[in-house]
Amino acid sequence: MKMSGLKTPDYSHLHSEDFQDVYEPAEDTFLLLDALEKDAEFIQRKRPCVCVEVGSGSGVVITFLAQLLNNFSMCLAVDRNPKAATSTKRTAAQNGVAVEVVNSDLLSALQPHLHGNVDVLVFNPPYVVTPPEEVSRVGSSSIASSWAGGTNGREVLDRLLPHVGQLLSAEGVFYLLVIKENKPDDIRQILAEQKLSCEVLIERRAGPEHLSVLKFHHDPPS
Repeated sequence: MKMSGLKTPDYSHLHSEDFQDVYEPAEDTFLLLDALEKDAEFIQRKRPCVCVEVGSGSGVVITFLAQLLNNFSMCLAVDRNPKAATSTKRTAAQNGVAVEVVNSDLLSALQPHLHGNVDVLVFNPPYVVTPPEEVSRVGSSSIASSWAGGTNGREVLDRLLPHVGQLLSAEGVFYLLVIKENKPDDIRQILAEQKLSCEVLIERRAGPEHLSVLKFHHDPPS
């Protein structure tokens, strides 16, 4: 699959044993890549200094973003699963790009330093609707932590949403993958209260799931 002259990052170094603990790239991953491809000119024109992916998993998305920007930007990947953090490092190295990787629960280890400095923020959160206790029960190195989203599939995402407006730079943009069960209109409202506008960048049905990538950015000054 070619995107903006680039191929999907090579992740052939990751094997079935790795994917017992790390989320294997799937339809949601590739939709996020397609969204970044669709917005490639916009992203490149912004010449972002700091790009951050929360929950990097295999590292395919942040690696693609680093390729898209030709290593111009500082690309930072964060994952609470140490095995995912290691996989992200390996994927970046496999594809010859520079990605800084931090093992952290969301952005808790970095948040004060990132406030107002993130030009591109990307998140494919654990979005599957599950019993709430499943979110608290899974360990950070469990594969279930990559998909178990609790009530409305939002329990992990809802911990990040209050901080998005503060994290983004004045020209910053946030790409978020959601499914219909995550109540996207509710997400829009939460971020509208932070003066962030929303558009649906791309959407696709994958089996029973209706996937969308939402793009948020600061409202223009009135």
